[in-house]
Amino acid sequence: MSGLVLSVSQQKGGSGKTTLAAHIAVALARTGAYPVAIIDVDPQGSLGTWYEAREDALGEAGTGLTFRTSSGWGARREARSLARDHGLVIIDTPPKTDSDVKPAIEAAGLVVIPVQPTQVDLWATGQTVDIARREGTDALLVLNRVPPRAALTQDVLDEIEALGYPVASARLGNRTAFAASMGTGRTIIETDPRGKGAEETLRLAEEIAALIGPR
Repeated sequence: MSGLVLSVSQQKGGSGKTTLAAHIAVALARTGAYPVAIIDVDPQGSLGTWYEAREDALGEAGTGLTFRTSSGWGARREARSLARDHGLVIIDTPPKTDSDVKPAIEAAGLVVIPVQPTQVDLWATGQTVDIARREGTDALLVLNRVPPRAALTQDVLDEIEALGYPVASARLGNRTAFAASMGTGRTIIETDPRGKGAEETLRLAEEIAALIGPR
């Protein structure tokens, strides 16, 4: 059976796409249920830079992931090629227009959309959800960088519910440990495995695994 392609997409920049893509990839790869590949389509190349740091820290054989880069138009072909021998392929897309992200979303069975709990982020999210719907791809919103005890978070959740967007029950808090872990080529579940951030990440990974099912 061919593996599932998952696209991490958000039209708005600064949403935490790359950090989310890396954390989902490592968390699901560590289950050992299937091999995981990641593709960096964002011209900024942040996921590729993180992967190089990971190779430096853990060795080429110790990353636990397969890595590729691609242009926007080539993402569909690269993802489908990797899916032949990987249970999951995760694409980190650029925060750009329809034409830049459409091939990655078209190739995906699930689009994960990070959303910071602000109305501005939610407005931008609607564009990504619309692209996914046009391509017939399931979407899942993930609240990211959630501040503690913020009334605005509940306001945004209420608006998401009113719009009918699917949203993960797991949320990722606004923790500097996420960024710190990325700087070392790792993730928070590796640098602070007993911390709250690791718990949040693993809970989200379990939720996504349940959605995509066994590969």
